[in-house]
Amino acid sequence: MGQIYLVRHGQASFGSADYDQLSVLGTEQARLLGQWFANSRQVFQRVVTGAMKRHRQTADACLAELPKALLADTDWQTDAGFNEFDHEQVLLRHRPDFADPAAFKPFMAKHAEAERAFRVIFDEAMARWMGGAHDADYTESWPAFRARCVGALERLAAAAAPAQTIVVFTSGGTIATLCHHLLGLPDEQLFDLTASLVNCSVTKLLYQPGKVGLSYLNNYAHLEWLGEADAVTYR
Repeated sequence: MGQIYLVRHGQASFGSADYDQLSVLGTEQARLLGQWFANSRQVFQRVVTGAMKRHRQTADACLAELPKALLADTDWQTDAGFNEFDHEQVLLRHRPDFADPAAFKPFMAKHAEAERAFRVIFDEAMARWMGGAHDADYTESWPAFRARCVGALERLAAAAAPAQTIVVFTSGGTIATLCHHLLGLPDEQLFDLTASLVNCSVTKLLYQPGKVGLSYLNNYAHLEWLGEADAVTYR
């Protein structure tokens, strides 16, 4: 039976001009995961990254911690099927006023619990995106995103040799969508699943011909064990 490790990227640069860039903490989270893999003597026959910069940065920082001998025969590839949905577009279709930083920053500043207030707004934006009534408003609708993610996983598993161990560096929305698919969950549960995923957490899948199943979800013990108090983040 083969194994696929889905790794959510490290903390990105939320609120900056370039979100698709690991923060200093995000790079450290990736390094901690790499140390965990190294301590486990984990060998990967294939490394897959989405096409986003934060995916490759996470992979590079993580796997730099492994002894070179463990990666000597590893095949690297990029598959944009594992890219995240356009979270900025999803938010702005619901709240067009947030396109102007002069509106967004005061909104965040006036709430004592800004993270919670933003989560409410973003859940509403996700519900609009997934509801089906506004598909034409989006470059990629929810059904199209789900099909893209599932297709990428099925393509990967079908091309993999039996008993290979593969690591995929991707995003939270992609991982949540794949687990949502594998577990047969209703759409509304995707919100909580996405919000629960920790930066640089690991979700493990097992595959055999014609079948992929979930082994474990959102493991971040490496951050709790090796990291400082602020090592666990959600965005």
